[in-house]
Amino acid sequence: MKFNIKFVYALLLAVAFVSCSSSDDDSEKTPESPYTQYGAPFEKMPKKEDAIIYQVNIRAFSQAGTLKGVQDRLSQIQELGANVIYLMPVFPVGKERASGELGSPYAVKDYKAINPDFGTLQDLQTLVEEAHKKNMAVVLDWVANHTAWDNAWITQHKNWYQQDAAGNIIIPPGTNYNDVAQLNFENTEMKDAMIDAMSYWVYNANIDGFRCDYADFVPNNFWADAITKLRKIKKNQSILMLAEGSKYNHFASGFDYTFGFNFFSTLEKLFKENKPATTIQDSNATEYANNYNPENRVVRYTSNHDVNLSDGTPLELFGGKKGSIATFVIAAYLKSVPMIYNGQEIGYAQRLNYFAKTPIDWSTADNEMLTEYKKIIAFRNTSNAIKTGTFTGYSTNSVSAFTMVKDSEKVFVLSNLTDATVKHLVPSTLKGNWKDAFTGAAVTVGAEITLQPFQYIVLKN
Repeated sequence: MKFNIKFVYALLLAVAFVSCSSSDDDSEKTPESPYTQYGAPFEKMPKKEDAIIYQVNIRAFSQAGTLKGVQDRLSQIQELGANVIYLMPVFPVGKERASGELGSPYAVKDYKAINPDFGTLQDLQTLVEEAHKKNMAVVLDWVANHTAWDNAWITQHKNWYQQDAAGNIIIPPGTNYNDVAQLNFENTEMKDAMIDAMSYWVYNANIDGFRCDYADFVPNNFWADAITKLRKIKKNQSILMLAEGSKYNHFASGFDYTFGFNFFSTLEKLFKENKPATTIQDSNATEYANNYNPENRVVRYTSNHDVNLSDGTPLELFGGKKGSIATFVIAAYLKSVPMIYNGQEIGYAQRLNYFAKTPIDWSTADNEMLTEYKKIIAFRNTSNAIKTGTFTGYSTNSVSAFTMVKDSEKVFVLSNLTDATVKHLVPSTLKGNWKDAFTGAAVTVGAEITLQPFQYIVLKN
């Protein structure tokens, strides 16, 4: 068979033209990555409204203080009902100007390495794989605002940092964080390197998102760019992004959650300053005041690594065992996504110094408290009203009371935040027949409900 050379040449040119045009118009195309995706897509990735976040302080979580130590207790995290494991920073810690015994995990020496005290990249890969097998996502703590003073960027790219009039690199403005150097987010090369480093972990460890430290102080245009690029990596899987910040425009930047700073400080004042329980409703209104998407949620907690060390454990802050559970119910159910800090679920009474090695003694577990936590979380995992419903407050000075409603499902929550027996007057619209949310037993609600000290009641229709 003979070929017309001119025809074939013309055809090849046409194909090349069409190919180039198609490529130019493909808005979803992403730049070539230097990395190869490790692992398979996580098929059981929780939706953002379904998340129960469990914060792991690697130094404290096991006697070894390693990633393998976290892996060894994955079953206990799963049994609690959590489905998102948030690991505090896994990176090597800067030694220059180090604070505390081991230095702050938030003073990052190398964004693309594992702290050798914790293990290896392979250890993280295995941890993620094993968590996925148990239907739990893994997110890393990302420190974008600043680096350690012995990070290689300091000497290689001084212009990636903010400097004073004399050309000296500065610490984060308005802080006493002397162990870290402030990055310059007006430098495009630095921002590209930061996004590249975040991408590295999505590719090389198959992680499922980030909790972003100090998010309010990093420009939102950086977050928007970073999140857009990160979400294109896992085309068949969503990733979760939590801003450790309270700015409402974090949602516009692509974050799934903001941080309930105001909610936590309100709980503290309620107990320390004898503020009324109605202030929790006020806090909720404050945190959602500029949120224009009803699907957005604030992450709420009764402990985390910062407040556990500086302020106290939930047992110290919220009236002991019963009071701490009564406050956790509110944090878990009041228009929120709950976060648990390792150890609080067993009533661990010791503060955890995350600048040092302070292993949790799991043998001291209060099993009665652990059972309560599991019960509270289990109901949340079954309730669309709690996860995505509309909030209405009915609180008094002593009792945090509210309903969460989604379609035909209604949940009525009451939690006595005092150490006294109180009577709570029930509005006429909530009187009638209910079921105990935990046992299914029938409950008839009349004009008032009596609650014992720190008692909580959860009803459903």
